[in-house]
Amino acid sequence: MSAPLTPPGDPSAGHDRAPEPAPASPPVPPAPPAPHDDAAREAARAEARAELRTAAVVLAAVTVCGVLLGLLWVWLAPRVPLISDGKAVYLRNTEGEQAIGADGWFGLLGVGFGALSAAAVVWVRRVGGIAVVVALAAGSLLASLIGWRLGVWLGPAQDVVAHARAVGKGVVFDAPLKLAAKGMLLAWPLAAMAVHLGLTALFAPKDPEPDELPLAPH
Repeated sequence: MSAPLTPPGDPSAGHDRAPEPAPASPPVPPAPPAPHDDAAREAARAEARAELRTAAVVLAAVTVCGVLLGLLWVWLAPRVPLISDGKAVYLRNTEGEQAIGADGWFGLLGVGFGALSAAAVVWVRRVGGIAVVVALAAGSLLASLIGWRLGVWLGPAQDVVAHARAVGKGVVFDAPLKLAAKGMLLAWPLAAMAVHLGLTALFAPKDPEPDELPLAPH
């Protein structure tokens, strides 16, 4: 009889055999989305669409109000009287402040329209929103530009020389309506942003405090 070449319990036994592959685990199917997540996403999309619609309405409404600004500016702005001697045109009253008054009236009207437009926007949508605020600012600037150009167009004739020749020598006529301080164009947007910020801080719904948050059910 011959003894086995490999003694029993030899740790080196079986090293020549290839290791058996581990059984493959079955693929884990992805978890289906929770119903409340879908509802939350749909609610967020609906809120975004509503905000964009409101922003478009705000932009259009505020811009159209620039027509009213131009009409009021033509009506309220003081006139600058001019007179011609047949050779040149002069200010009838060299110490008059009518030109400054025209700029002042435009600025005051812009501040008033800015406050009213911001109050109307907050009344329609107290929650605010970036799109609505941007629409309010852009519409206010466009309205100021429309009011300025409309007021100049509806005011006295821009061609001073032709106007002087038309009225004749020694006849007083009004100088063209103009906005010397172009910074007054920002009166409406700045007033609208300031009033909107203040009213939103006062009347917008407040976020609940951490202690007031409802407890999640166990």
